[in-house]
Amino acid sequence: MADLPHVAQPGEMIAPQRTALIVVDVQVDFASPEGLIGRYGTDMSPAEAAIDRIEALIIAARKAGATVGFMRVMTRPETDSNALKTWMTRRGTPGSEGICRIGSGGEDYYRVAPEPGDIEVSKLAYSSFHGTDFEEQLRARGIDTLVMTGLTTDCCVDSTTRDAFHRDFHTFVVSDACASFDEALHVHTLTALNEHTSLLVTTDAVVAAWSA
Repeated sequence: MADLPHVAQPGEMIAPQRTALIVVDVQVDFASPEGLIGRYGTDMSPAEAAIDRIEALIIAARKAGATVGFMRVMTRPETDSNALKTWMTRRGTPGSEGICRIGSGGEDYYRVAPEPGDIEVSKLAYSSFHGTDFEEQLRARGIDTLVMTGLTTDCCVDSTTRDAFHRDFHTFVVSDACASFDEALHVHTLTALNEHTSLLVTTDAVVAAWSA
């Protein structure tokens, strides 16, 4: 990510008392070789590398007293929207919407897990704000800044980050702690977010800020 602009010392911009580390969709179906995407033969190494850094960020956030929030897709066939099912059919992939089904195991967290006092959000769509109480949970804690991580950069991380910006939250995207299954999509999404809504940071910079 050397060619993308990063904030080297975010410092007080991500002060722990008003900042939440957001972990988006680190779940079996999105991250594990045994999950739905992995079973198609997808290279899961980008996700694994991002989760390595997410684990370090979670530790740093907890030590610093920053809030940690876990977002998770939780679906049933009856919750699939008509728009989603129609789009899948029209693009020639009917049935592909069946991801993170409740009870399948694919909806489970992968390598990370919330602890008492963390924020948890169950969602049906890409954005963690859509149809959830996520904003209310953040406001109740006095949080105005989000440090974004997770899967995938181009989909749920992007959607949640843009919606956060529209709701007047300051957003930072940890470029090496989120991932896509297409490197070009990952980089292009980070470029667009940096251009329109967010500042980019690295894991090392955030850990340093929260360890100061």
